[in-house]
Amino acid sequence: MRHNKIIGTSLKKRRVGKSGIVVSEIGLGTMTFGSSCGESIAFEILNEAFNSGIDFYDAAEVYPVPPDPSYVHRTEEILGSWLKTKTRDSVILASKVCGPGHGWFSPPVRSGKTALDRHSILKAIEGSLGRLKTDYIDLYQIHWPDPDMYYEEVLFVLSELVQSGKVRYVGCSNETPWGLMKSLWCADKNRLVRYESIQNNYSMLNRRFEDALSEICKRENISLLAYSPLAGGVLSGKYNNGNIPENARFTRYAKLAERQKKQSSRYLNENTINATSEYIKIAKDIGMSCSTMSIAWSKQNDFVASTLIGANTVEQFSELIKASNINLTPDTLSRIDEVSKAIPYPMG
Repeated sequence: MRHNKIIGTSLKKRRVGKSGIVVSEIGLGTMTFGSSCGESIAFEILNEAFNSGIDFYDAAEVYPVPPDPSYVHRTEEILGSWLKTKTRDSVILASKVCGPGHGWFSPPVRSGKTALDRHSILKAIEGSLGRLKTDYIDLYQIHWPDPDMYYEEVLFVLSELVQSGKVRYVGCSNETPWGLMKSLWCADKNRLVRYESIQNNYSMLNRRFEDALSEICKRENISLLAYSPLAGGVLSGKYNNGNIPENARFTRYAKLAERQKKQSSRYLNENTINATSEYIKIAKDIGMSCSTMSIAWSKQNDFVASTLIGANTVEQFSELIKASNINLTPDTLSRIDEVSKAIPYPMG
């Protein structure tokens, strides 16, 4: 068995961009709290995360997922109730404002008339602050961009929020290389707040971030907050060998609207299953689950400030947090790279 270094019993901390925020290298994503995960279980997971040393918690006004008007905002409400049991300064809290649906779907907030203009952002922040039961958000992010709008307009409003004290720092999510550089240029030109972070999809099954965005992060001191490090649970191996778990995310998504069906086919296809099989072999050789190895792999990239994990049970969380004590060897990292070369871009 090839040995991978155990690096201690507590989570390391990393700075987000050039900001004053320092976060645990593993953070907790909360997007299922209120849909597939009820409040009591969510509280158990949140407490377990806090006791494990996680101080970074990420939400969004449109959560939980899949987006639905019947339970929209529940994630922030649950997180806000839990937050009242903690000293506010002990938690780094992130949330997001959603942009327009771009014809892809109708966001279940503001009657679907969402935008990234001043009116929409101010309404969104007031709603999030109320549900989170706090007077400030540490990191406020654009959930997805609107490249047809003036980037200056978005940054002007975000600058107001920082100046008012309602937001400490700002970040973007699901952004492109062009969009990230455009926003940085606009911030510099107009002396506005800059994005300190970018929250994008990043996993062993989706390494597109490395094509261009990772270089931007390194050269411009922007931090990646990596979401979906298990590729929506695919890297756990639960879909392999022809398995169709009854309550798994992409089993459910395949039966929902067209947007969810397309997500399911992107994450679940012949290439992602074959690549996952190879990763499972590597994980078995080094004595851990593929889930744990996936989180350990993500957090070892130098452009990643925090890898966001999600769980619907305490047991799932316990398996993922094991990665906090693991430093993968160069040999293991090389074997992972070989799979990526053999099956490039399995998610398209």
